[in-house]
Amino acid sequence: MPAKLKRLVLDVLKPRELDTIQLAKLICELDGVSRVDVAVVEVDVRTETLKLTVEGGSIDIEEVHKLLEDHGCALRSIDALSFEKS
Repeated sequence: MPAKLKRLVLDVLKPRELDTIQLAKLICELDGVSRVDVAVVEVDVRTETLKLTVEGGSIDIEEVHKLLEDHGCALRSIDALSFEKS
């Protein structure tokens, strides 16, 4: 039985002009994602640092990373991961 990624905590730098609510909704619409929590950690003139917590049944980390990059965000670190066997 393969292990599935159930929870992912990311440190993300995003441009201020990108709406945080819209970004969270886009991530939540990805296959395998059922919940997204966002905490704004720091605000700068041009950027915001976010702590993103993504939860679901089977999260595809590559899809999340691609979505972030496509919207001008930088993944600074993966702070926590939770895997579970089916």
